[in-house]
Amino acid sequence: MKKIITSLAVAGLMVAGSAMAGDYSTASCKACHAVGKDTVGPDWKVIADQYGDAKTLAAVFKSGFKVEDRKLAASNPKWKAQAAIMTGQYASNIKGKEDAAAEALFAAVKAGKI
Repeated sequence: MKKIITSLAVAGLMVAGSAMAGDYSTASCKACHAVGKDTVGPDWKVIADQYGDAKTLAAVFKSGFKVEDRKLAASNPKWKAQAAIMTGQYASNIKGKEDAAAEALFAAVKAGKI
């Protein structure tokens, strides 16, 4: 019993720094995004507010994540200049997992863990 509890505690600590939805972890997103402040990319809370829900963000991901479809990048020169970085991240971390990624990112905002 003690081994089971210890194993669960270790697993919980490993996931504590990121949110997950299905098999998608927001760990890689934390390199450029945070809740409550802009970093390399915009504050994830601001992004979540712009899209409103995971379904809307997933639709942008599924459409190919074109810069003109990204609400903040399309309207803000600072984020438009950073768009190429996120395009690369999209291709390697999100493409093919659009729904899970959007759900995990919204869950991370709600939990304050991105």
